[in-house]
Amino acid sequence: MPLDSFSSHRQEVGIAVDPGRVAVVVVDMVNDFCKPGGAMVLPGSETLLAPQLRVIEAARAVGAPVIWVHDAHRPGLRRDREFLKRSPHCIEGTWGVEIIEELGARADEIHLIKRRFSAFFQTDLDLTLKDMMVDQLIVFGVVTNICVRSTVHDAFFNGYQVVVPADCCAATGPREQESTLYDISTHFGVVSDSAAVVRALADGAFVENVNIAA
Repeated sequence: MPLDSFSSHRQEVGIAVDPGRVAVVVVDMVNDFCKPGGAMVLPGSETLLAPQLRVIEAARAVGAPVIWVHDAHRPGLRRDREFLKRSPHCIEGTWGVEIIEELGARADEIHLIKRRFSAFFQTDLDLTLKDMMVDQLIVFGVVTNICVRSTVHDAFFNGYQVVVPADCCAATGPREQESTLYDISTHFGVVSDSAAVVRALADGAFVENVNIAA
């Protein structure tokens, strides 16, 4: 399908990934969202593991940092803004906020706590990335249309080039997945897949922006 008339006014640019300037940001691949018994499990999240692991290992192989984002909410607050809209989840200090074991998150990698949907909102992510001299991000995780999208938006607003491998993300439904990836590809970054991202990490290849159906 062609782009809508408004979104068609875009620059057809991809990203030449530089291993010395890029970081991988893994959003909310935590037990409460991804494991049986979690507080708010996303069906099908297990299908993301293989492509995610390929990107993570490719990043590690070239020395690109991997940043693990944990949604975490303090217990006992009078009003947690997210809980006005969503059921309680990811309570700080519980099993639910831990990264799922299958992804092999390392203690010596960066682990970031976020209190809202975006990994940038009132965290030190931007400061940390600037100290690492990173200005390119590969962002993926769950869910595409909420926390991944919010993080990608804020990354764009803060001046980062962003790549989202579509097969490393899952949304609350097919419509939300397609719509969010369409908006990212036309307004906020580059949408690709794990195979292209792995190649780019290995040799600095150019990552093309795929044409998501309108």
